[in-house]
Amino acid sequence: MLPVQKIFAVSAAMAGALFGSFALCAGFAAPAFAQDKTFELKLSHWVPPSHPLQKALEDWGASVEKASNGTIKYKVYPAQQLGKAFDHYDMARDGIADLTYINPGYQPGRFPIIAAGELPFLIGNGKTGSQALDAWYRKYADKEMKDVKFCLAFVHDPGSFHSKTKKIMVPGDVKGMKIRPAHATMATFVKQLDGNNVQSSAPEVRDLLEKGVVDAVTFPWGSVPLFGIDKVTKYHMEVPLYATTFAFVFSKDKYNQMSASQKKVIDDHCTNEWSLKVATPWADFEHGGIAKLKADPAHEVYTLTDTQTAEWRKAAEPLQKAWADGVKKAGGDPDAQMKELNESLVKFNAAVK
Repeated sequence: MLPVQKIFAVSAAMAGALFGSFALCAGFAAPAFAQDKTFELKLSHWVPPSHPLQKALEDWGASVEKASNGTIKYKVYPAQQLGKAFDHYDMARDGIADLTYINPGYQPGRFPIIAAGELPFLIGNGKTGSQALDAWYRKYADKEMKDVKFCLAFVHDPGSFHSKTKKIMVPGDVKGMKIRPAHATMATFVKQLDGNNVQSSAPEVRDLLEKGVVDAVTFPWGSVPLFGIDKVTKYHMEVPLYATTFAFVFSKDKYNQMSASQKKVIDDHCTNEWSLKVATPWADFEHGGIAKLKADPAHEVYTLTDTQTAEWRKAAEPLQKAWADGVKKAGGDPDAQMKELNESLVKFNAAVK
């Protein structure tokens, strides 16, 4: 028989072991974020706070905060508060902001691969078009956007020409006009059609139209009233001419400071599903702009004949070669990349019909 003291010692040891096991299990069950450093992310964009992108970023940040048990907080900075639209990629690279909204086409030649999404008559809508672009581009993002952590890509619903001075019916009508292009691909298109490009970010467009610096713009539909462009334009060509590619990119430095569990939260919010979540409200907003302008008697929304549309498609063909040349220059395989993009568009039912 064991002495009483020894019995107590064994019992205490067993109780300690049981308690330790319980604590260990409890530790696994408890949030992995308990000891994590708290971060407040700066989410930066350059459109007005009334733009659908504002809520998309707020929803993204709120979901990240909830998933991280409050260890990753956020604040959205709209309307170029932290820097100009053209600078948002470098702002993420340099840590001026933690997540930024970028238009790769604002910097011609810098991101040649993703520029495929800008080609005319390619992407038919902003929702599944965003999913198709995002799914395709993930293979190339780490190389093309190596200074940052790529989060997701998306597009707006197709845009077109909006003119102050005259209807633009056929490619020849662009000759001699001063056009503000949406991005580098549309700038190349305007140049090929003997028009004159006037570069500016979206927030500056109304002022340029008002002052007569430009005659027309390429813009998505809902953004025409949002940016006040409806006050200085009259004619609107109803055709899915082009889309614009966008991306959310994350500061590598901030990401690398995070714990493994926090990194997983960010990773879980940089997905194809989140591409659709971000794109959907904006796509609906832009598409709704067509009906809004049609209902305004001060505006003329016009369609094209099949013959006129065929002229535009034919005129746009050299743009694919220009895109391919840019990809080749960067060491890529444009034929393989375009094949993959078209397959992705078919998969997501996102191609222009």
